[in-house]
Amino acid sequence: MRILIATAGSRGDVAPYTGLGAALARAGHEVTLAATDGFAPLAHGAGLGFRRLPGDPRAHGGPTGRRQLMRTAAAFVTELGRGFADAVAEGTDLLLLSATTTPLGWHLAEATGLPSLGVHLQPAAPTGDFPPVVTGARSLGRAGNRAAGRFALRMTDRVYEPAVTELRRTLGLPPLTAAAMRRRRERADWPVLHGFSTALVPRPADWRPGLEVAGTFWPHVGPGERLPDALEDFLRAGPRPVLVGFGSMAAGEGERLGGIAVAALRRAGLRGILQSGAAGLAADGDDVLAVGDVPHALLFPRLAAVVHHAGAGTTAAALRAGVPAVAVPVTADQPFWATRLAALGAAPAPLPLRALTAERLAAALGLVTTRQAYTAAAGRAARHMGGEDGAARVLRAIERVARAGTASA
Repeated sequence: MRILIATAGSRGDVAPYTGLGAALARAGHEVTLAATDGFAPLAHGAGLGFRRLPGDPRAHGGPTGRRQLMRTAAAFVTELGRGFADAVAEGTDLLLLSATTTPLGWHLAEATGLPSLGVHLQPAAPTGDFPPVVTGARSLGRAGNRAAGRFALRMTDRVYEPAVTELRRTLGLPPLTAAAMRRRRERADWPVLHGFSTALVPRPADWRPGLEVAGTFWPHVGPGERLPDALEDFLRAGPRPVLVGFGSMAAGEGERLGGIAVAALRRAGLRGILQSGAAGLAADGDDVLAVGDVPHALLFPRLAAVVHHAGAGTTAAALRAGVPAVAVPVTADQPFWATRLAALGAAPAPLPLRALTAERLAAALGLVTTRQAYTAAAGRAARHMGGEDGAARVLRAIERVARAGTASA
């Protein structure tokens, strides 16, 4: 089967699909990744085809407030919608849609008659178990959580409405609102497989049929990939270090955050690795090393702890390695994952970026590196995650789609 995986966003929104795509390719499928500019090397490195999607989330800045986040999302989605149909060339048999591309992909599937599945990295369906992941971590009670979840979906539909209107016109489809299409898909129990672990989010009992928690989709790591020599030398030169990194967050704050990180590490008596990321973290000294992008799967098992922004992928990678964390959430779904880590006991209470100081970070690092309860909790989660296979769950869903197509032919 010729499968197109469509996603859009930052590296954390794209990298997990390289591992999923590689697993599907090993099962005999022809897999292409459609993403925005800059991610072709990730796709090709995993042995996948690549098609460019329009739009670039980095072109609209790095918002931290919710209102600014909504404005940024609307600008990005409008750009993404223009030319989205061009990414699906003739010969595609199945669409796998991320959360960012699903509200557009539904209309493309209608126009082409292609089957589609959701492969989402965050839980978005309303539930009484927790509030919407983009509105913070404070529970509003079961009824309040469900109401807030429905409101969050209405806001999402508003963001996508202009792009949907333009896309349907381009595809020659009759007018239909983003909200009406969502209701149509929900009534049909459109399948969504969520690429996170039940160790972090068990499947809510009040979700509709068709919504599954599959297990984490891990970024592809090639069999020949190794850590850089300088990093290997640093790891061997002393006790396990702590990694500090904020992924695609905190652009332009490298000097301030690097200073906080180094001061905190030295106050806690720890060696450190600063992952530059969008912030541009940098440092000098025998006890601190600055690095660029390196595979988390190769590095994290060799660390004492990870300080990170609580993106979904980094959160999962630290748990998979059995390593405790200090979560420093910035925006969007990060406070949600940070709170989940703390609830598991694998991290102390989150330290929001705006309140981060060297003193607070040093105190948190002291906790996670000296109290074995944090490492034990991360280890329990790692063992749980070892029994999950998100890519295999997606593969079984694809096989069901193929059988249904054969039966209807």
